[in-house]
Amino acid sequence: MAKTAVEQFAESVRGALGAHLVSLVLFGSAARRGDGGPADTIVILDRVDGAALASLAAASRDWLKDGHPAPLVFGEGEWKDSADVFAIELGDMRAHHRVLAGRDPWAGVAPRDEDVRRQLEQELRGKVIRLRQAYVGAAREPAELGRAVLGSVSGFLTMLRAVLRLARRDAPADRAALIAEAAPLVGFEAGPVTTLAVAARERRAVKLAPDDPAAAAYLAAVTRTAQYVNDLPTRSDGR
Repeated sequence: MAKTAVEQFAESVRGALGAHLVSLVLFGSAARRGDGGPADTIVILDRVDGAALASLAAASRDWLKDGHPAPLVFGEGEWKDSADVFAIELGDMRAHHRVLAGRDPWAGVAPRDEDVRRQLEQELRGKVIRLRQAYVGAAREPAELGRAVLGSVSGFLTMLRAVLRLARRDAPADRAALIAEAAPLVGFEAGPVTTLAVAARERRAVKLAPDDPAAAAYLAAVTRTAQYVNDLPTRSDGR
């Protein structure tokens, strides 16, 4: 049986890095759904230097030609120290990942709830401000506003998964199911957000005016989610 592109990439990385490779991990939509689209990966090394990056670059050549993004590269110590800085991202990766080579990197790496909540509030507040700016700046360019909104959807869904995990609820991989689970908890209208999320996944062009009901509902959903996170109680135990 022919090897898949992921298996070929893992074999190439193992051969190029040898004992310096700690972990090669698949994450994101490819790990959640197993689809054939661009696949996100992490490479964790015992040390990161120019020689290691050059070896990884050579091993990634065919992978990149196939349209996959370059791997995210961490040193082993950096990875362990990143749980408080990249709490949302690491939580999402941990929930949906597959180890392709090396060992599972999650031993002793667990983002704290308070770190997740703090990053969520900061990023959601920033997203709200940037969306408002886009709504004003692209008021006469519906195609431009559509691109701005759809371009923000993936990040918003990652934040919704983090919100659900903070609430100790399942965070479905399917976009519509995820929004349906989060909407009543947070308090926003699911339908328009789902419509835009599907359009973003299918890479469809959408034209939106600032007062379009879908655009207004999406902005309201992001704004409400930021307020919901702000209102979450801070746990004294840091978890």
